[in-house]
Amino acid sequence: MPEGDTVWRTARRLDQALAGAVVVLSDLRFPSVATTDLRGSTTVEVVSRGKHLLHRFDNGLTLHSHLRMEGQWRVAAPGDTAGWLRRDDLRAAVGTDSWTALGLRLGMLDLVPTAEEASVVGHLGPDLLGRDWDRTTALANLRSSDTTIGAALLDQRNLAGLGTLWASEALFLSRLGPWTHVTELADPALEGLVTRAQQLLDQARHHAIQASTGTRRHGEESYVHGRSGRPCRRCGTTVRVAMIGPAMRERTMFYCPGCQGGLGPSDDGRPQRPLGASAGRGSKGTARSTGQRRG
Repeated sequence: MPEGDTVWRTARRLDQALAGAVVVLSDLRFPSVATTDLRGSTTVEVVSRGKHLLHRFDNGLTLHSHLRMEGQWRVAAPGDTAGWLRRDDLRAAVGTDSWTALGLRLGMLDLVPTAEEASVVGHLGPDLLGRDWDRTTALANLRSSDTTIGAALLDQRNLAGLGTLWASEALFLSRLGPWTHVTELADPALEGLVTRAQQLLDQARHHAIQASTGTRRHGEESYVHGRSGRPCRRCGTTVRVAMIGPAMRERTMFYCPGCQGGLGPSDDGRPQRPLGASAGRGSKGTARSTGQRRG
């Protein structure tokens, strides 16, 4: 699932392409908004809120979307739009005389009054990449979570924008076990973790390739995320992946047992093959789009 940095870049690209221009093409393919025609309105701005996108128009409406696992927004010139409009996985198209934004495989799409955006994003905690980022509130939200620190980081109600990639990397770099209960963490440890997570996202939003190691060469971008079955870059212990979080809302968590306090309670300890070991390197394709598929 695209994380906060990827969604921030998506919003920036859409804003650069559409802001200030009149909509001449409107094609919304979710049942709840399919009859709405945005033509004639002008894009005020496109912004991100955690993993959510808010496309604001001067008619007082906001087009809200969420990429979920496979969604993405592309930007194409009007002359290249016809083929995209015939695709079965197209969920939205908003175009001007200069550019067309194409929403593919979107997980969520709805229209709300701009003044009522809280109805779709009001449940979110402070946005790690927001202009109004509030570290104190985020820390208080995490501290009040009756769960493990890994699950608490992934709960968007505590702080918005982290997914499995940046949660895994921030915990590893902080030498904290994902299954450590929040109540077991001293204030300096929790504060350092949140600061590190915010720094990771802030640095990543300016690059198309997500990396925490300082290098963006293929296979060298992360410390633990996507590296289960491979040796830890720090201690040599085999990196592992296991599920974390409450039933029905479990997420994957990558970690190093050697650096992060041993096996997680949901990890059976069985050998894990490196991800992609049974497939060629070429099986992980890339896509030229405003949304990546990692994390």
